[in-house]
Amino acid sequence: MALLSRKLQSFLVSTSTNNTPFALPKSIIFHSHSLTQSNNNDSIVNAISELFKKTRNWDTLTKTLSSFQLTHSLVQQVLLQLKLPDHARSALNFFYWSAKTQNLQHQIYSYCIAIHILVRAQQLPEAKILLHSALKSSESNSGRSCVVESLLGSYKVVGSSTLVFDLLVQAYAKLRMFEDGFEVCCYLENHGFCLTFLSFNTLLHAMQKSGENAMLWKVYEHMIEKRKYPNEITVRTMISALCKEGKLQIVVDLLDRIHGKRCSPIVIVNSNLVFKVIEEGRIEAGMELLKRMLQKNLILDTIAYSFVVYIKLKLGNLELAWEVYEEMLKRGFSANSFLFSSFIRSYCERGRIQEAQNMLQEMENMGLKAYDETFNHLIEGCAKAGEIKASVRYCEEMIRRGLVPSCSTFNEMVRGLCENGDAVNANALLTLVLDKGFLPNELTYSHLIAGYGKEGNIQQVFKLYYEMEYRSLSAGLPVFTTLIRSLCHCGKLGEAEKYLRTMKDRSIALSKDIYETLITGHLREGDKIRAGLLHNEMVARGMER
Repeated sequence: MALLSRKLQSFLVSTSTNNTPFALPKSIIFHSHSLTQSNNNDSIVNAISELFKKTRNWDTLTKTLSSFQLTHSLVQQVLLQLKLPDHARSALNFFYWSAKTQNLQHQIYSYCIAIHILVRAQQLPEAKILLHSALKSSESNSGRSCVVESLLGSYKVVGSSTLVFDLLVQAYAKLRMFEDGFEVCCYLENHGFCLTFLSFNTLLHAMQKSGENAMLWKVYEHMIEKRKYPNEITVRTMISALCKEGKLQIVVDLLDRIHGKRCSPIVIVNSNLVFKVIEEGRIEAGMELLKRMLQKNLILDTIAYSFVVYIKLKLGNLELAWEVYEEMLKRGFSANSFLFSSFIRSYCERGRIQEAQNMLQEMENMGLKAYDETFNHLIEGCAKAGEIKASVRYCEEMIRRGLVPSCSTFNEMVRGLCENGDAVNANALLTLVLDKGFLPNELTYSHLIAGYGKEGNIQQVFKLYYEMEYRSLSAGLPVFTTLIRSLCHCGKLGEAEKYLRTMKDRSIALSKDIYETLITGHLREGDKIRAGLLHNEMVARGMER
């Protein structure tokens, strides 16, 4: 040991007397075929590596190397000299010692060499610790891709194992760096590295626990695209995600309507993915997923056929949808309530109400049960087509069957009733559905208030406004416009301006219509001064009369 110390000191003295202090160029980056150093550098690297092979005592090491200043390049060379599995402990000792005693903040590339050495030696707990430190360091200093690029750059020179990349992705999962972890997965796949199921499942599990559902389904979709088909652990994680999202029963009900009986967990998960992609409008991706899943029996034929028909309808190709449906029947598959509801929706969107009603009749003649969405399509379709009586009839039938219309559907029907001067009936239906658990929104009350305002029933207008406030629903511009218009119509201009001030206090955008209503009201009452002030205020807000 003393001999080695003298050898190092001798070398340092000789370099200092020549006024050329030792320093490797900062630009040195080590790759598999560019590791050439001078004989002197080799001597230093060999001497330090031999020293760390022989002792792990930091006091001895520090005393021996007390006058020696390490560089990042030299650290990397010493680590590579200690890359064999038998010397992994020495390499780790050197890594920590150099950071501690020389106040050296290791570069990511140095971290990655040390990580490779530890993984190659199967010292995985230590490798994971360094990976976590490297990721935290790179997050604040070097950018997202620094660690994976450095691991790839040092992979061959250390002679490492692909396990290191699985550990990297698992480290991202543990640190909840999900987007970075997924990007790294794709990056590694593009460079020819195939990650294990354990890595993907670890990533999915961490996302599910953290409630990152959008990212979770994105990763699962990627797995199917790359033909990494789910195992039992994957499916269990995805089912848990559906439960956490509150969507499991919705998907189960959908598949019950298509298949007629309960499906396996893997079919539930895959069907949800395909349906989700279709609903996002990514039709080609949805079709590709269906093909992959059918090839591996990951989805049932009857579900796949139903989704294809649904896709054709979503694309607006009613005729082609019927062709696929007829082919489905010829192949021995049965019609189902999901498909009938999809056709009903398509007819309603086109305003072909009679055909939609015929489909409902045919559906029930076949013993297929209409469900909430079936009625929602008919109620909304009839309302938009001006067939308000039919819309109300379907709403009443829906309620009679213990179903509750969606808020958007109910609002469309209420709008039609109020525009036809039947706000009383609309309000009565609201009372009926409220008892069934219906949750109205601002638009529901806005239509009703507008309807009663049109009829001049100011008492009912304010009753609904106060009910709205009681339900903690924020009245917006349409509601206040109706309130102010109704008050002005009755000559209650003071009350109308009170609501104008309320709008200002709540930072609700004012409209030209409101100002003109108030100005007209004041002019009618002969108050030209107040009308002029309101006009000036309107102009100042950029609303010219």
